[in-house]
Amino acid sequence: MKKLILTGIAAGLMTGCAGRQVRPVDVESWTGVPVVALDTHSIFLTMPQVRTVTDDGLEIRDYVSKVGVSNCVGSGGGFGGFGRGYAMSYGSFSSFQTCSAQLVGCDNLFYIRDAKVLQYKPVGTCFTDQAMQPEPGWERFNK
Repeated sequence: MKKLILTGIAAGLMTGCAGRQVRPVDVESWTGVPVVALDTHSIFLTMPQVRTVTDDGLEIRDYVSKVGVSNCVGSGGGFGGFGRGYAMSYGSFSSFQTCSAQLVGCDNLFYIRDAKVLQYKPVGTCFTDQAMQPEPGWERFNK
């Protein structure tokens, strides 16, 4: 009987997650959008942000939606700015990504150049819906 109940619970959980997926329309909605829309987005503002800038000027932001992600910043890494406004070295960013990849959840990666989003790439156990698209009204924050 216990095995039957556990099987039923597992099937229910899988069914509940079946409709949760990354929708291409949500991902593609960010292409070409000014970064101010991302900087003012009510969902991404609530997530820890880790970012770096490559040698050729490409900015990579990771809005992390994972439990225990703070364990990946370490104590001697000098991140100091885990959150907003601090760009870590690419080596530190790579180390962070390696640690974060071992956690369950989603890395919402944004590739940015010239203050515009080139690509949004959710990696891991992710789902999107309309709430993940650029929010109406971001234009009022544009300079």
